[in-house]
Amino acid sequence: MKSRKTIAILPARGGSKRIPYKNIKELGGIPLIVHSINYAKLNSNIIDDIYVSTDDIKIKKIAIANGVKVIDRPDNISGDNEPTITAIQHLLEVVEDIDDIILLQPTNPFRPKTLLQEAYKLFSELKLNSLFTVTKDEKKLGKIENNIYKPFNYKIGQRSQDLEPLFFEDGLLYIITSETIKQGFIISDNAYPLVVNHTFSKVDIDTNEDFEYAEYIYNKLKK
Repeated sequence: MKSRKTIAILPARGGSKRIPYKNIKELGGIPLIVHSINYAKLNSNIIDDIYVSTDDIKIKKIAIANGVKVIDRPDNISGDNEPTITAIQHLLEVVEDIDDIILLQPTNPFRPKTLLQEAYKLFSELKLNSLFTVTKDEKKLGKIENNIYKPFNYKIGQRSQDLEPLFFEDGLLYIITSETIKQGFIISDNAYPLVVNHTFSKVDIDTNEDFEYAEYIYNKLKK
């Protein structure tokens, strides 16, 4: 039996310059944020409560209509450059007795079905204070300095399959203890990087092109 209180938080500001009202724009006929809400609901054996942190009335109404709790985010932590952690810290000021936090970003609408179950099992068994998902990047990367290209993770002529593996933070899932959040970290120095190799890892909506790609993936899955 799970002894720790675990909540999910979905941070969803109303302001978005590149895609107006991005968090509630419909993807497959469903507001973007609802995809992550539904994923949290599928994991009710782990998640005790689901919270949406928002400064926007439209997002608030959609969250309530979908049966989750809402934290009214103050204006002073709702700006364009505000880091996600301040929304979680604010939640901990409002809601008491939380042990573990699962961060689900609405801009990552798709996740492998069993991902949270596997991640939380690992998080619990290893007694971690922070876990986040990463995905291998197999591109040949380099830097340009003084108009000269300098390979970063390979040598010119090297085969792609022989590259030194690099990974990127894919944003699918984060699990953090409340104490780690209070110390000012989502990804702590000893955070566990859980490797995920899945098409969903490449769906992170920030631009209209990202949204179109998400629609392509959604329609492909539907077929």
